[in-house]
Amino acid sequence: MPDTPRYALRFISGKYQGGEFPLRMNREIIIGRSSDLDMVLVEDMVSRRHAKITSTANEVYIQDLGSTNGTFVNGEKVSRSRLNEGDRILVGTSIIKLVAADSNAVGQSEAEARRRLEAGATRHSTSGRPMSGVIEEIPLPDLLQLLSTSRKSGVLTVASGQGIGKIYLRKGQIYFAAINDDFAVSPQKAIYRMLTWQNGTFELEPSVEMQVMEEVQESTEALLMEGVRLLDEFRQIESHLPPPKSALAVPTPLAGKLRDLSPTELDVFQLVLDHGQLQAVLDHYSGSDLEAAQSLIGLMRREFVVVP
Repeated sequence: MPDTPRYALRFISGKYQGGEFPLRMNREIIIGRSSDLDMVLVEDMVSRRHAKITSTANEVYIQDLGSTNGTFVNGEKVSRSRLNEGDRILVGTSIIKLVAADSNAVGQSEAEARRRLEAGATRHSTSGRPMSGVIEEIPLPDLLQLLSTSRKSGVLTVASGQGIGKIYLRKGQIYFAAINDDFAVSPQKAIYRMLTWQNGTFELEPSVEMQVMEEVQESTEALLMEGVRLLDEFRQIESHLPPPKSALAVPTPLAGKLRDLSPTELDVFQLVLDHGQLQAVLDHYSGSDLEAAQSLIGLMRREFVVVP
């Protein structure tokens, strides 16, 4: 049927999380806070008439309607932009993903979709969680890019199997971060580690300004670029490392002369002597996990370090 929607808007974060809205062909959808619009998002950061989505037989476009806080697509503020499947839109505190319409969206009327969005918003408002979701739906680098460009403030708490991470933001700028409240690990290293987490939940909460001895000076964009670079390179060598909780030891006699080691390798060698565990070595190394891992792999290949 010509009116069958090809795409749907899926709310993956915010008070309307879990809701879907079908996009029928040759249709304009006005998004905003005003109660007479096609998609009503009742929150302070959404303008009365915030954005317009236009769908044709083959294409979907979004246009900002002069909103106060802007419309963002994949972390970039847009005035008008063509959307592709998988794109993430930020309107207010809602992150919306353009997805292929499934059977539920195909059979759902716009009126029914609006009712379900309102019901979902009522459930979420009682929990007091203004912005939350899962990082399988929106990876942490993408989420931080959205929060940066939209100048959000607060504490982003990320719960994963690897721990509980907290990233502190001031108008989109990361100024501190920690995992499991371990302040011995630098905030930069904590951020880079969290970027490797592939599953878990996130929640952005307003916060009182946190006083720290030394704030992160790098821009959020620079942190993300460096973090993604380190992540890509770490994944290429990760298979050469034992599991994080593995014990490490120095054999006797040594397989070579310590004077043949580089300064970095000597530092890592010392950490193996002091701590005897892979994760502890990575935690106490002053540089990046990648740098420590590269040196450790070299030491293991030359049998200066072994897994007992």
